Amino acid sequence: MNIINIKDKNLYYIGGVVRDELLGRKSFDIDITYVGNAIEYCSKLGDIIQENPDFGTVRVNVEGVEIDFASTRSESYPRKGHLPVVEKIGCSLKKDVMRRDFTINALAKNTLTGEIIDYTGGLEDLKNKKLRVLHDKSFIDDPTRIIRGLKFSVRFGFEFDEHTRKLQDEYLSAVNYDMSYKRVKKELIETFNLNSQLAFEKFVSEGIYRLLTDKADVSDVNIEKLISDYGAEMPWIVYAGAFDLSRLPLTKIEQKIIDDVPQTILKTDFELYKAFENARIETVLLYALKDEMGARHYLNDLRQIKISVTGKDLQEIGIKPSPKYQEIFDEILKAKLKNPNMTYKDELNIITNLSF
Repeated sequence: MNIINIKDKNLYYIGGVVRDELLGRKSFDIDITYVGNAIEYCSKLGDIIQENPDFGTVRVNVEGVEIDFASTRSESYPRKGHLPVVEKIGCSLKKDVMRRDFTINALAKNTLTGEIIDYTGGLEDLKNKKLRVLHDKSFIDDPTRIIRGLKFSVRFGFEFDEHTRKLQDEYLSAVNYDMSYKRVKKELIETFNLNSQLAFEKFVSEGIYRLLTDKADVSDVNIEKLISDYGAEMPWIVYAGAFDLSRLPLTKIEQKIIDDVPQTILKTDFELYKAFENARIETVLLYALKDEMGARHYLNDLRQIKISVTGKDLQEIGIKPSPKYQEIFDEILKAKLKNPNMTYKDELNIITNLSF
């Protein structure tokens, strides 16, 4: 690992970057921690770009490269399920790693010596492909760790150890819904954007959905295949949208995706077309969870059909602009859905046969 050229006995790589190196994987998440006050330490390294004294974090420009550093810190959860409170900046390395989620993410590597520091048994858990929390109140403090565990399980093929599984089951049997749903949403996005049917099936079978709702009336449609076949800018909402998302802080676009899903089964091509012609692909895929055949029929056969006649054509025929235009366009559309090979001339002929 040669991510930075700075070597110091008090400087460590921590978390995912160490885990991924040991697993032989490329890391996208680089945590560099200083045992002590990182802001004070980094003031000697280069130009400070941004700092957060409350959390002891700092971004520094070192020889043209922007690097994020964190101070070692200890935390507590006075309000369970919400953001922790920093108790001390500049604590020991051991206290810092003990605030992490799983043992495999609590490993540290010294930048000077290359020594791996393992206070929690993370190396053994990596070897045995186990996910283990650091203490019995881990999920009570931060229930989003349950979703994070699902993400790591799918990414790495790891499973919860027996005791961690028991702690998860206990929490999910009596969920405290007073939690940060902004953090829940973040973890759902990261997990379901992996586009994994396995993640969805475990989300259901292990009862993780209870973090959102106590109801799980789920279809057996393969969501992973749907998204692979048609694509989606936000895969996560197709998975999560199978459940009640009223607790999540949705954006206007996300809420519209949910609201635009028809509540009943659409029976005709015209109904399918009108329901989805201006909808996002995620809305269509959510509808597929209850009517896969209809959704695929729209996506495969109907959505590319377009009528050629325009409002200008109607004016040239002598029809004055009015709400009647939409009725005319709909009649032409119904005909073209039955016969997609209709020409522009055929469409004009339909107009002449309509009574106004």
